[in-house]
Amino acid sequence: MLQRLPLCSRLWGVPWSSGAKMHPRFTRAVSQAKFPVTRSPGKSFAHRSELRHAKRIVVKLGSAVVTRGDECGLALGRLASIVEQVAMLQNQGREMLIVTSGAVAFGKQRLRHEILLSQSVRQALHSGQNQLKEMSVPVLEARACAAAGQSGLMALYEAMFTQYSTCTAQILVTNLDFHDEQKRRNLSSTLLELLRMNIVPIINTNDAVVPPPVPNSDLQGVNVISIKDNDSLAARLAVEMKADLLIALSDVQGLYDSPPGTDDAKLIDIFYPGDQQSITFGSKSRVGIGGMEAKVKAALWALQGGTSVVIANGTDPKVTGHVITDIVDGKKVGTFFSEVKPAGPTVEQQAEMARQGGRTLASLLPEQRAEIICHLADLLTEKKDDILAANKKDMDLAESSGRLSQPLLKRLSLSSAKLNSLAIGLRQISSSSRDSVGRVLRRTRVANNLELEQITVPIGVLLVIFESRPDCLPQVSALAIASGNALLLKGGKEAANTNHILHQLTQEALSIHGVRDAVQLVSTREEVEDLCRLDKMIDLIIPRGSSQLVRDIQRAAKGIPVLGHSEGICHVYIDVDASIDKAINIIRDSKCDYPAACNAMETLLVHRDLLRTPLFDQIIDMLRVEKVKIHAGPKFASYLTFSPSEVKSLRTEYGDLECCMEVVDGMQEAVDHIHKYGSAHTDVIVTENEETAEQFLQQLDSACVFWNASSRFSDGYRFGLGAEVGISTARIHARGPVGLEGLLTTKWVLRGDGQTVADFSEQGSMKYLHENIPIAQKLFSSPSYSASS
Repeated sequence: MLQRLPLCSRLWGVPWSSGAKMHPRFTRAVSQAKFPVTRSPGKSFAHRSELRHAKRIVVKLGSAVVTRGDECGLALGRLASIVEQVAMLQNQGREMLIVTSGAVAFGKQRLRHEILLSQSVRQALHSGQNQLKEMSVPVLEARACAAAGQSGLMALYEAMFTQYSTCTAQILVTNLDFHDEQKRRNLSSTLLELLRMNIVPIINTNDAVVPPPVPNSDLQGVNVISIKDNDSLAARLAVEMKADLLIALSDVQGLYDSPPGTDDAKLIDIFYPGDQQSITFGSKSRVGIGGMEAKVKAALWALQGGTSVVIANGTDPKVTGHVITDIVDGKKVGTFFSEVKPAGPTVEQQAEMARQGGRTLASLLPEQRAEIICHLADLLTEKKDDILAANKKDMDLAESSGRLSQPLLKRLSLSSAKLNSLAIGLRQISSSSRDSVGRVLRRTRVANNLELEQITVPIGVLLVIFESRPDCLPQVSALAIASGNALLLKGGKEAANTNHILHQLTQEALSIHGVRDAVQLVSTREEVEDLCRLDKMIDLIIPRGSSQLVRDIQRAAKGIPVLGHSEGICHVYIDVDASIDKAINIIRDSKCDYPAACNAMETLLVHRDLLRTPLFDQIIDMLRVEKVKIHAGPKFASYLTFSPSEVKSLRTEYGDLECCMEVVDGMQEAVDHIHKYGSAHTDVIVTENEETAEQFLQQLDSACVFWNASSRFSDGYRFGLGAEVGISTARIHARGPVGLEGLLTTKWVLRGDGQTVADFSEQGSMKYLHENIPIAQKLFSSPSYSASS
């Protein structure tokens, strides 16, 4: 061991006594890494989110992870990505240990090569005697393979870790090393010393001398575990070393309730002691001597000893490059073993409950759904005092913590006027929802006795994530109820008390027709990114919050559509032919009515010929009176001797009493500017020139384009939708303020007599074309729409 220290010092470039210098690949210094212990001694972490505090981590690499598919040699690319992650965590100041398989596979590859080479030489020597025979490799004994492969495996690990200035050391153990008290103390002492010197110990069973496993020598009580495979070795080692976390990588995503690949097999997110009776185990992996049952038993033993455990997939190329770091970051990867059962259902269970409740909700009569919404509106006024009391708790906590900005505090606050307005909006939704679900958009006779209908149906399960705006909860709930959709709600913790009582009232309203579970409030410690991965349970995500939240969700939700906008950079263009009074009123309302709203004006574009005119002076005076801070655009600043602070970016959403002011040469330049720097949300022209206005309305490609109207009109309530789930800037499906219609999709219903068959020949297609007679047609507000197929 002492001979290794000079090498390690050279790798780091400094003596060990002076402290190791961080490899440039990593930005966090070891001295700055803080991993406060948030668990009691001898107790494992209760929640995934706490795993980021893990200081000492054991990573177990199963045979299926380390070896290639042909079982002769190592999966070098996979191993390299794992080494990179371990080195990264090590250089953050964590203490990493690896329990690895692979010596047998590495040795098998080496011995096969030697045997084939030897046979080739012998055949060459006897070739003149016509004794050539087909070369074959005898069955190789596992212990011999392990003996031949251990040195090569360790040399490979050392070469890989050297790339990250990380030192390694090899430890070979057998079952006897844990049963002999002196050997066990020596092993612990050696490992602790290696960790103290920032070295990654790489541990493996000494398969060259270990006896074959005894079938029934399994776990033997609380304090003893038989080391018969690397699963049990990793568990024993993790408990001996008081590790915070054991990560067991295998060739499956985690633990399933039945063998993976079978019908209805579901990945278990969190596994609790006592749940093993509900699990049906399959066969073990293609290599190795353990199996999932052995992994579960070892994991439960480690959990009982105070070490948290995660079983995850280390072979999937989509996740291998970040599986270990994702687990340590607390992300929902694999199966997490926990001793603490949550009081309520898991988010997966909530999603399933919501889907079942949503299907029942969709089957109700329109009058019944409308009755639920009206009852919720009544509850908002009847329980007003309770709602405001809960909101006051949230406001007091938010103000005392100082973590929320002033705009977010405004969104968090509720008032009697807001609740009354909410109730009015809900009643509007109720009255407009009666013909939403099941409406026939198109009816066509495809052939004799064969009629085709296109009808409106709910999308399915909606996930709405919102920040600091509890009034969003009853609005979105009412729209989901009206459209027959199931709903998962994830609110910010800053509004926890308000959201709780509003959700209770929503479920009370749903209960009058037995569909209480259709709307669920996610109150567990689920990360937003983890929710976005539930692509088999969620059909549409609607974010309501900051632009950063929306961008994060759009990045995370790779398998689920996201409806919304990441920014609300709204423009107001004042044309040369603008009315003074209209311009002043529109600018004031667009910017000052509610600066934190996504439809508030952020950039004011002014025609160049209006500079130094009474209209321009009045605009400046009004903004000064309203205490709006102006940031000058580059072109505007060039016209002024003493200009306001120049804008840092023309693509800024201020969300406060601030705005950018820029000068343009005319309507066309205004349109070009908005296309370049806008967010396709809402943009306005103020002019008395109808031709200019029409060109602006036609050319501008935004979700909402207004002429002589405030940008604040871009709102579902003002559009007469009753409420909105958000404003979408997407190019497909719903766009602009999204109300009830935006939460519906369609399905095709074909009614036949059982006699007509599909004929896809040319003659058959022509026949269908002539017989395709529309017998009823209705497509929203377009009665002239062709109903032919």
